[in-house]
Amino acid sequence: MVASHVSDAPQPREAAVILTDAQEAAVEEKQMTLREGLRVCPKAIFWSLAMSTCIVMEGYDTFLLGNLYGQPAFRKQFGVLISAATDTYEIPAQWQAGLGNGSSCGQLIGLLLGGYCSERFGFHRTAIGSLAVITCLIFMQFFAPSLPVLLAGIVLFGIPLGMLQTTPIIYAQEVAPAVLRPYLTTYVNMFWAIGKLVGSGVLRGTLAIQGDLSWRITFAIQWLWPAILIPLLCFAPESPWWLVRKGRLADARGVLERLTTNTSRDDASGQSTHKAVAFNLDKQVALMLATTEHERAVLAQTSYAACFKGANLRRTLIVIGIYCVQVLSGNNLRSNSTYFLQQAGLPTSMSFNMTIVNNALALTGGLCTWILIPIWGRRPIYLYSLVMIPPPTNTNMSYSWAIGALLIASSFLYNCSMGTLTNTLCTEIPSTLLRSKSVVLARWCYSVMAIAGGSLTPYQLNKSAWNWGAKTGFFWAGGCLLGAVFAFFFVPETKGRPAAEIDVLFENNVSPRRFSETPVRIAEALDEGDIVKAV
Repeated sequence: MVASHVSDAPQPREAAVILTDAQEAAVEEKQMTLREGLRVCPKAIFWSLAMSTCIVMEGYDTFLLGNLYGQPAFRKQFGVLISAATDTYEIPAQWQAGLGNGSSCGQLIGLLLGGYCSERFGFHRTAIGSLAVITCLIFMQFFAPSLPVLLAGIVLFGIPLGMLQTTPIIYAQEVAPAVLRPYLTTYVNMFWAIGKLVGSGVLRGTLAIQGDLSWRITFAIQWLWPAILIPLLCFAPESPWWLVRKGRLADARGVLERLTTNTSRDDASGQSTHKAVAFNLDKQVALMLATTEHERAVLAQTSYAACFKGANLRRTLIVIGIYCVQVLSGNNLRSNSTYFLQQAGLPTSMSFNMTIVNNALALTGGLCTWILIPIWGRRPIYLYSLVMIPPPTNTNMSYSWAIGALLIASSFLYNCSMGTLTNTLCTEIPSTLLRSKSVVLARWCYSVMAIAGGSLTPYQLNKSAWNWGAKTGFFWAGGCLLGAVFAFFFVPETKGRPAAEIDVLFENNVSPRRFSETPVRIAEALDEGDIVKAV
């Protein structure tokens, strides 16, 4: 890349010139190939991945709390004696429900705080602050003497964990050019799968350890992530979009220069060995400025309430729907895969092994998304996956292996399509001013639905309750149908669209099914008057 090196800070220019630069920057981004993006922005990729590593903690925490009840030492420490002859202990059902939902309840608070703090203090400060709080709260879990103290520690731990749920996703969206954004935002979901894999390995490894140390180690492992990430993220650049929203244009350009790389090289004759990539830093800042000021002219408010006003209402409801479809598609059933497979007739050991395979395929599925996105875009993959995800519905227990195979196939398809694309779509659809808060609201609604689904699924599977067994798949197949209808009518194609173009499409009430074929010229669509007061 040959970046333009004019002045260290953009000088005031005519609004018409800024709009023209914004249009040219949008064209540059749309024409950039994946190979060029990798050459231009390796530093942006690195910092996005560093921030996304925070999601490993959520995946680990989710798996840990749902599977610690099977560890004998944990049950003996916190459970009640149910058989003196066999020295068997069990965690009471009400405490299992409380511990399982405790982190989710804390995350509901953390999500709202994260949406405020990330826009008030910046993304990397919010992430560092959350990790610092997490470091302290792990002590509460590690030394918990009783279930009430452990529950309090889990609820409090969920608050900073909730703040970290959306911060890496939005950061990945804002530090990289358009061609790299779907890869970086989908990779966030893969870090969640990595966390679950690490959790399953830690739990299996600690089974051989005697005494309280076996369950304490599982909590102590959580100190590893802040110890690595806090020092690293102290050097992370802030989002250039956030800096533009704060009016710090010179700083935004400086961050862009830091995130990009001049990849041109001269040979012995003094000729460049690489073709220059068109990526002008000043024009990119102009595009961010034009987009931000246009959105402020449409609706200057940046509160949570503003997400439900004007054109933002439609955008917010779409984002909420996309997140909630994850639950409707049977996420809770896939999360309870071990217990589901046991109810389907598989032995306990094989059910656990199948769950390990399930988690590994979740990571593989995310990698497959990278192949599908440039070929088909967002909307087709998202829509067709809801039709293709096979629910395990066979009620004959002699087909237990077939049911297990269907569940794994369902998990793989989910993670190579709608599961990973959720983050991409939900960061592209909202306006840049309300992106943090829109994603937070969507994730908040998802968490509420996940709690409801998590409470419902055990009743569906448990033999002492509704005893649906494998027929539970029919229920979630109906959820997939509702999700497919929603996706067909409301989910737009955002592939290759800069934020300003998406703004115009929503403001003009373009049908989501027409997004990909509707042309937009930013310089003609935006008003010069929106820019005047900003320059």
